[in-house]
Amino acid sequence: MSEKAALIGAGAMGGAIGARLLETGNTLAVFDLDREKVEALVRKGGRAAKSAADAADGADFIVTSLNAPGVVKAAVFGEAGAAEGARKGAIVIDMSSIDPVATRELAQMARDRGLRWVDSPLSGGAPKALTGELTLMAGGEPDDVEAARKLLGHVASNYTHMGPSGAGQTTKLINQVLCGLGFLAVAEATQLALDAGVDAAKIPQALRGGRADSAILQEYMPRYVERDYRRTGRIDNMVKDLNGAMDLARATSTAMPLTALCAEVHRMLTAAGLGGEDQAALMEFFKGPDKEQFS
Repeated sequence: MSEKAALIGAGAMGGAIGARLLETGNTLAVFDLDREKVEALVRKGGRAAKSAADAADGADFIVTSLNAPGVVKAAVFGEAGAAEGARKGAIVIDMSSIDPVATRELAQMARDRGLRWVDSPLSGGAPKALTGELTLMAGGEPDDVEAARKLLGHVASNYTHMGPSGAGQTTKLINQVLCGLGFLAVAEATQLALDAGVDAAKIPQALRGGRADSAILQEYMPRYVERDYRRTGRIDNMVKDLNGAMDLARATSTAMPLTALCAEVHRMLTAAGLGGEDQAALMEFFKGPDKEQFS
């Protein structure tokens, strides 16, 4: 069933979400400060909006895909923000990855303005968005989360209500801890295989179905071997998420030594100018003088 939606933020992730929503027959108004990103979705059938308020006008669902709480707040509640154009009862679906505390504050601001708020961060990246196979972890009132399914069902194959506002974002932080550690572990194992003279490209098949298998192993070890650094994500975004996880760990007195180390590696790569690169560029951390490989 076609839904009327607005999209605020048409970057790599938002653009993929928007493309999928249009492909599945939904009406979409798009706003982003980068007009080229908007035009890419206009060519697929979207409407270019003059502002976030214009995009939200008449929409049943307002999707935000942005990179920081302050940006989300400005886009929704700032001057010419989505809240100015939204009808009462519209559902704001925040698919950004931001901290749970900020999310709860934004949800309360939405309620004060007669809007409904669902935090629905994602896992799977742009490739899964384009095929409608995202994993979404949602926070909010049960009725609102269920109502949002009408739109999010077009982009997700796994949609789980985790609890009240902020619960989705907390779950995303846990997801990012597992992903960050997974990316780094597979990169390290890839380098060991290369240095030891094993055909690392065969390892994903060799380990398929075993306890060491994972989606990251299957997708990223071949990319690590080839130094395939095409962008489907960003190292500096992982820094943001791991910082958020460490903030939560301090608040809950949770020991997270491996996450701390993983965050440091990502910070080092960002400081070296690789923050805008994909996780595949973690292999740069293992660069060094050529070593004699084992035969």
